[in-house]
Amino acid sequence: MANFFLDNKDFLYHLSHPLMKKIVELRERGFEDKDKYDYAPVDYEDAIENYKQVLTILGEICGDVIAVNAESVDHEGPKVVNDRVVYARGTQENHEALAKAGLYGISLPRRYGGLNCPLTCFVMSNEMVSRADVGFENIWGLQDCAETLNEFASEDIKQEYLTKVCYEAATCAMDLTEPDAGSDLQAVMLKAHWDEDKQTWLLNGVKRFITNGDGEISLVLARSEEGTTDARGLSMFVYDKKHLATKVRRIENKMGIKGSPTCELVFTDAPAKLVGDRKMGLIKYVMALMNAARLGIGAQSTGLSEAAYREALKYANERKQFGKPIIEFPAVYEMLANMRAKVHASRAMLYETTRFVEIYKTYEAIAKERKLEPEERAEMKFYSKLADAFTPLLKLMSSEYCNQVAYDAIQIHGGSGYMKDYPVERLYRDARITNIYEGTSQLQVVAAIRHVTTGTYLNKMREYEVGEYCPDVSHLQKLQSSMIDKYSAAVETVTSKNDNEFIDFHARRMVEMAGHIILGYLLMIQAAENDDYRLSAEIYVKNSVAEIEKIYTFIINSDLADMDPFKMIKEA
Repeated sequence: MANFFLDNKDFLYHLSHPLMKKIVELRERGFEDKDKYDYAPVDYEDAIENYKQVLTILGEICGDVIAVNAESVDHEGPKVVNDRVVYARGTQENHEALAKAGLYGISLPRRYGGLNCPLTCFVMSNEMVSRADVGFENIWGLQDCAETLNEFASEDIKQEYLTKVCYEAATCAMDLTEPDAGSDLQAVMLKAHWDEDKQTWLLNGVKRFITNGDGEISLVLARSEEGTTDARGLSMFVYDKKHLATKVRRIENKMGIKGSPTCELVFTDAPAKLVGDRKMGLIKYVMALMNAARLGIGAQSTGLSEAAYREALKYANERKQFGKPIIEFPAVYEMLANMRAKVHASRAMLYETTRFVEIYKTYEAIAKERKLEPEERAEMKFYSKLADAFTPLLKLMSSEYCNQVAYDAIQIHGGSGYMKDYPVERLYRDARITNIYEGTSQLQVVAAIRHVTTGTYLNKMREYEVGEYCPDVSHLQKLQSSMIDKYSAAVETVTSKNDNEFIDFHARRMVEMAGHIILGYLLMIQAAENDDYRLSAEIYVKNSVAEIEKIYTFIINSDLADMDPFKMIKEA
């Protein structure tokens, strides 16, 4: 029997992080639920044990059910029958196993039937499910929609829909994109109008590329203000599948994540309820939903990287060439060591970002219950800024590393990896979407660049720089400090030109520099825990030195005229 929680010691490390005590105490509001629910924890230690038990159950289902079904789901996939989605057999088995275990609503409040686990635990669940089958994680992870309802919807809507997620294991979908509105969501034109006779909002139009589009509960971005064409005319609505007012026109035939039905939907007078305030659908609610989704893709990327690395490691130990296992060849063990360092780095960034998001989000929730103390408000602002800076950086770095690790896993398998006989072929196809959906890598750079130009990343680097590290990695501190200096000089070189196009031209280079340095520090922090982290820190930082030097040399010798050869592509 496999258990994807118990076989990964990194989870225990992050559950014992110093900030977890603050997170748990804020989450549990002083453990006020202990007298209302017999499964609520009585103190911090009890809470952590509860979380471990939940994650252990989930880890077992991931190892013994979801991972076992992954190959058959990839071959079978979902289909459309009478305008509805029918899951692959394995997908339905996965869903039923999780529902039977009572794991849906893992992070929702207990008053709606949830387990009230911290966001950290939900992210861990996403990572484990992704390691088992990244396509199924798209169904499981869409509980983010329920979190959005919990944050912004009225109490009546919460009572109706959050209880459905917790007690009935209702699946969710976020219906945002359209044929002519992909990344540019302000171009959404699906119409919402208020029907006086029926006393409800009605939705009409088409949505495309909707993950799990036939889910029981859908958050729908629609144009509620007639005559508008921008973001100010958009509102958020919740639609219940029971109305049968949508049709699944088709399921996209994708390269990977086959088990996840990506649908084109037609809404015809579909009754829906307004979430929050009119005109705030994109400006406020979708932005919150997308940030949560990007955290989810960080978990997805890390889980898939873990799966690909483990498959490559297993194969390298078993496959013999020239009389010995191929792991004994330097060309192979170097690849594996670099893969492991990227997995560790992605995971370190994932949970650092999660902690930042969790603290500020919890303070926001508390602020709706009572007035925050001045120090609490300052802390909320502090962590909100860090979360805003780290979320796009996480999504960028982890998804790019996911693709690299999956690529190298194929390479280690050689010709066998190109065949469908081994899981890495599926993992390679599944990985490709991670740096595309929920905002491409290019869009993550757009979101992150202001934290380069305003100094958010540099300030955090300087904070890490003066931290205390174990003696085994003290020699890396000089390398890190040198990279910070080069990063600072590169940013100054670019910004001193006072040309926005020049900043955009070098944006990805500067953001990636920041990513390499920050991830290096996070691994150095973990190095005190065990030799695995120490070795990953050693490998990652030394590889980063080469990457930083390459980028620094390009930027420091760059001028406005250097953009001209690239601009010529527009005229080709």
